[in-house]
Amino acid sequence: MKGSEIRERFLKYFEGKGHRRMRSSSLVPEADPTLLFTNAGMVQFKNVFTGDEKLDFVRAVSSQKCLRVSGKHNDLENVGVTARHHTFFEMLGNFSFGDYFKEDAIFFGWEFLTKEMGLDKEKLWITIFDEDDEADEIWKTKIGVDPERIVRMGEKDNFWAMGDTGPCGPCSEIHIDQGEEMSCGKNCGIGLCDCDRYLELWNLVFMQFNRDQSGEMTPLPAPSIDTGMGLERIAAVVQGVKSNYDSDLFTPIIKTVEEIAGISNKDDKSGVSIRAISDHCRSQAFLIADGILPSNEGRGYVLRRIIGRAARH
Repeated sequence: MKGSEIRERFLKYFEGKGHRRMRSSSLVPEADPTLLFTNAGMVQFKNVFTGDEKLDFVRAVSSQKCLRVSGKHNDLENVGVTARHHTFFEMLGNFSFGDYFKEDAIFFGWEFLTKEMGLDKEKLWITIFDEDDEADEIWKTKIGVDPERIVRMGEKDNFWAMGDTGPCGPCSEIHIDQGEEMSCGKNCGIGLCDCDRYLELWNLVFMQFNRDQSGEMTPLPAPSIDTGMGLERIAAVVQGVKSNYDSDLFTPIIKTVEEIAGISNKDDKSGVSIRAISDHCRSQAFLIADGILPSNEGRGYVLRRIIGRAARH
């Protein structure tokens, strides 16, 4: 199943569940000076979640172009080194604006991965916020996940916030066990290490509070859902490869770089550089397509950095 088919299946699945299919917004956020680039699927709905904008629908689905190269979400130095970090990626997401909440969000995520994508239920692990007894009960009794594969984690890992203030709430992540051969050792486990054995696939955010400047949280009048799953990660898993760079989303680019360079991606010494160049080529293409040109400041400077980094490799 190619990446393009996975993307379309995702969008069609949620359309069948009453979601409005939305086009990806630009990598340059509209009317949002707080962000250099669109870095998550929820960015185009930010004002909807805060209540400043009203839509004529309450469910949405999208495959959003994202860029993460600076600030809180900065994966630049890991690009090419790990199997899963990128500067540019696509975020598959489904959203509820005061409509369904935890139970439906969990059900949709589970059904899509196990039925539409055919993933083995016994290999899927769940993390929840350590105080979220409701999500724990849904996963155990409504979905039937073995309690031993449900891991409670703290605020750092399983409580999502848009910023220091604003909408926030606990989240639940779906991980897949990629096998013992991917283990980093005896202390390997969810929350214990950062290796690729237990790969996070999908984050389901239950936005139910609003945090003010004093840190006090009050319940939102309409709890909402914001989810995100990287297309590159799910493509690699479905295609049975252990690295995003071995999925069909990257192999044509990598093959071309290998031919030009005369070296292989599998070579330990040069593989990091080939993967970094391939990642950066995608970023450059989409940034330029969205109207960014290299310059000495702002977004243009970021593009210039990416080009320079690829050139060094």
